[in-house]
Amino acid sequence: MSLPNIWHLRRVAETAAKACSVCHKPSSSVLITPDNKDYFYVCPIHLKDRNFCSPVVDSEGQEAKRKQEAMAQEIERVKKEYEEKQRRKKEKGKEKGKEKDKNTIDDSKKDEQPQERDKNVDDSNKADEKERDYKIASIKKSEAPSSSDDSPRIFTLHKNFYQMRLERLRSIEAAKRNRQKLQDPSFFPSVPSGGI
Repeated sequence: MSLPNIWHLRRVAETAAKACSVCHKPSSSVLITPDNKDYFYVCPIHLKDRNFCSPVVDSEGQEAKRKQEAMAQEIERVKKEYEEKQRRKKEKGKEKGKEKDKNTIDDSKKDEQPQERDKNVDDSNKADEKERDYKIASIKKSEAPSSSDDSPRIFTLHKNFYQMRLERLRSIEAAKRNRQKLQDPSFFPSVPSGGI
């Protein structure tokens, strides 16, 4: 029986927590082999212990993490550019308003123009905000779902713990074979048939 020394970390619900195989405290973290032949519950603190297990570097996972960070930086940059653009538009709108006020215009036209200008500025701001929100939402949707846990997901057990897991599996299999043998009636010796 060959059991690879590669263990994937899985989480279960807190209500399904069972005793850690090391310290017997309730734990919702499970280490399981890729082929699902063996699993055991373990506390997250033991996963950080270098004498218990070592994390396997996942180059694909790290690459995905770098892409997510780059995407977050891109979002921040776009937000800053958008806010700067909005600030400039407001300043230009104010300057235009001052120039219009400086010109000699009838009193009735003076009252109408700032209101119209304010409405136009408000409408353009609302449209720009909707556009910005739409862009941000589309960028966030394109991102891969990220987990809040940055801990490694794949581990290799220390050789002593790995041997303990192998021994446990061997003993379970030996007990299963013994039970099957005891179920077989030909396993027991027969009564002697010869006379005295």
